[in-house]
Amino acid sequence: MRRLLASGGVRGLGAGVGALPATGLCHPGRTRRQASDAPRTRPPSSDLVARTTGVCSMMRLPVLASPEGLDAAFVGVPLDIGTSNRPGARFGPRRIREESVMLRTVNPSTGALPFQSLMVADLGDVNVNLNNLQDSCRLIREAYEKIVAAGCIPLTLGGDHTITYPILQAIAKKHGPVGLLHVDAHMDMADKALGEKLHHGTPFRQCVDEGLLDCKRVVQIGIRGSSMTLDPYRYNRSQGFRVVLAEDCWMKSLVPLMGEVRQQVGDRPIYISFDIDALDPAYAPGAGTPEIAGLTPSQALEIIRGCQGLNVVGCELVEVSPLYDPSGNTALLAANLLFEMLCALPKVTIV
Repeated sequence: MRRLLASGGVRGLGAGVGALPATGLCHPGRTRRQASDAPRTRPPSSDLVARTTGVCSMMRLPVLASPEGLDAAFVGVPLDIGTSNRPGARFGPRRIREESVMLRTVNPSTGALPFQSLMVADLGDVNVNLNNLQDSCRLIREAYEKIVAAGCIPLTLGGDHTITYPILQAIAKKHGPVGLLHVDAHMDMADKALGEKLHHGTPFRQCVDEGLLDCKRVVQIGIRGSSMTLDPYRYNRSQGFRVVLAEDCWMKSLVPLMGEVRQQVGDRPIYISFDIDALDPAYAPGAGTPEIAGLTPSQALEIIRGCQGLNVVGCELVEVSPLYDPSGNTALLAANLLFEMLCALPKVTIV
């Protein structure tokens, strides 16, 4: 323990790796002291602390019960009762946390120093109701209202894509209608399925209907797959969305595209929603609704790194279904993308 404290590993809000109870959201615990009263938290060095030790938190960060005093926080939403194909995304947050032990504290590729800039922790999981989707959405919305009200930017580990709807309800309550960068194989703009308006294929339709999105600042990237009509993108484009098909991304860098996206979204609040099935299943087989001929991991990095400097008010990585990838590579990829999102947040120092 003396070696850990001397190393500048997990400090301030916790006495060491796994020292804090994994209470998380909706499991009340003691309120920790404010960020101004404590040194910054940071993951411990694997040179001094074995990766296999401690509580399983995102990047082995402290697990806290309250967002007070945090600039950003990882939050799990283990929900998959909104899925229409493969279940299992309820296990996504846990598996992503397991694979996140490989992540370190700085990003040499972008020069981002997130843990020198922000107070970051893991807030555990929202206590969803796996027997009731409507009630789960209420619980998610209420949990995120508390997070954003505290001035904390949530980075969400999903969970199926249904969770985006209540999260954006909470985000829009504070920021008003927000822009959206949606990276996905599917548009998730259906009105109903099997007579139900609430499932993982409808969240953005719900958001449009409720006025949660600034539709002229919505960009969808990676869309592909078969359809029931020849022009499945018409409704989205009629709302003002920019829809970028996967075919338009093949065999090229997406840096120029992200330059256009930056101009479109401007400096007003934007939310990042990344469905793991945006990536080709060769790279991310553990997805709920895989589609062939998707994006590559390097293109995913270009997209997220292209958001650096934007007014990002929340991020999510959804639809990881570990049951379909025993290797853990899909969750490892998801963990890395969440780290990249953290590095792209406002106020992160770039050197």
